[in-house]
Amino acid sequence: METKKMLVGALADIDPKGSRTIRVNDMEIALFRLSNGKIVAMENKCPHKGGVLSEGMVCGTAVHCPLHDWRIDLNSGAVLDPDSGCVTTFPIEVDQDKGLIYLTLQSA
Repeated sequence: METKKMLVGALADIDPKGSRTIRVNDMEIALFRLSNGKIVAMENKCPHKGGVLSEGMVCGTAVHCPLHDWRIDLNSGAVLDPDSGCVTTFPIEVDQDKGLIYLTLQSA
């Protein structure tokens, strides 16, 4: 498998505790900026009914799906109890000197 690093935006584009979406091929990906400044990325779709996660409320390291309040861990993509499932997450690299955000994708 080959990995590809892709520039997806500037750190200043995402407010603290905010989100931003990007499209990569046919997938929409949500970028979240946590209260500690960490940037995380995951597919912008809840596994339950396809809710748009970037429109959900972030509490700590979890996002609440706006449709049915499923909680998804932003670091692992795991759906938290009592529900179950998983959302695809993507590695992020932040160039602090330049304030740029890179997403790492794997291709076959």
